[in-house]
Amino acid sequence: MAWIGKVGGGIIGLLVGGPPGAIIGAALGHQFDRGAGQGDGLRGLGYDAGDPGVWSAADRQRLFFETTFHGLGALAKADGRVSEAELDSARTVMANLRLQPAAVRRAMDCFTLGKGADFPLQEHVARLRQACRSQPQLLQTFLEIQLDFLLDKPVISTGERMLLLQMSRTLGVSTVGLTHLEAALRARRAFRQQRTTTTPQQTLGGAYRALDIEPDASDAEVKTAYRRLMNQYHPDKQAARGLPADMLEDAKERTHEIRAAYDLIREHRGMR
Repeated sequence: MAWIGKVGGGIIGLLVGGPPGAIIGAALGHQFDRGAGQGDGLRGLGYDAGDPGVWSAADRQRLFFETTFHGLGALAKADGRVSEAELDSARTVMANLRLQPAAVRRAMDCFTLGKGADFPLQEHVARLRQACRSQPQLLQTFLEIQLDFLLDKPVISTGERMLLLQMSRTLGVSTVGLTHLEAALRARRAFRQQRTTTTPQQTLGGAYRALDIEPDASDAEVKTAYRRLMNQYHPDKQAARGLPADMLEDAKERTHEIRAAYDLIREHRGMR
């Protein structure tokens, strides 16, 4: 399957930059394919080099928090300079995560370290994969936060795309898996906006996309998708996996959106 990165990268590039973007994306994907073999998507996550070690819940939480903001700092610097708009986007991520003042200060310290020219980001990301080898959903949450930061920007640069692909590769997530994750996040963002700005019928279409299912899905498939997403994002589940307590408010918001999408579909279908 050595072609997956080129195809997935091309898809990302086409969505973002048209035909020229597809060419760039395919090239980036080719670099990903050269290092493939570390698992396909989140199901293949598992640290496969050296002694996995033993990580306490507190260590995992600390590492997740720090690496998250190291990554955001590196992404902000990936296009050459950190703009005021990117700083605002980082602050928006922190606000969306409902971080308390002390946690914001920690986050900004990590952000500043991450944007340093010599910061060994991939070593920290590899350590995160090691710590979360039994909790791959946490790694998906990590990537979602990185993507949320980039999706706040009008355009995602080639340098930012390359760095995001490198982080994904280090975590063992395929380019196609990353593409799917980005599409899902874009759909949820669209549904959030549609709930207040569009007609009920348009919002219904967004609800299906937010649950990552087609409108012709069966009632059973709708329920399965809802339960899968709730299991993934529910704050209690995330806390048990090791998501830092500082970040649980965002998990509550995500479950609220998932439930709103499900309730809209259920009401439209007359489901019990």
